[in-house]
Amino acid sequence: MTAPILGKKVSDIQAATTAGPWRLKGAIGSPLVLYFYPKDDTSGCTKEGEAFRDLHAQFQRAGILILGVSPDSLSAHEKFRAKYDFPFHLIADTEKLVCSHFDVWKEKSMYGRKYMGVERSTFLIDAKGVLRAEWRKVKVPGHAEAVLEAAQALTPDA
Repeated sequence: MTAPILGKKVSDIQAATTAGPWRLKGAIGSPLVLYFYPKDDTSGCTKEGEAFRDLHAQFQRAGILILGVSPDSLSAHEKFRAKYDFPFHLIADTEKLVCSHFDVWKEKSMYGRKYMGVERSTFLIDAKGVLRAEWRKVKVPGHAEAVLEAAQALTPDA
């Protein structure tokens, strides 16, 4: 399976979420923000989740679904969602299938040590399942606002 390409339809994927089984094909009909983050309850990931949480009502008014994705377990996701009152659901990509599909499972380096992990990235998919925007190597400050602006441009009536 090749990574999604801007302007092309994203191939169907399925995953376990905090709301139960989920499938991209089932989300067709409304725009979707998929944001990938490395680990539940860490500083940067918490700040990113809080930013999407704080703007959730505006995303919702525009009819845009938000899903966070990380390799953490469903139980870790449930605790993370509850602790920070996230109104959106999280995909438990424990097998890294969704991360691999979107090509965000990358070799990383910290203090000279190399390891595999999630490259913080976000993807905006339109109501027809076409990839409309992507942000890679995301820096958290201002990111959720930029995604909201791009997402609202897909739904000008919102």
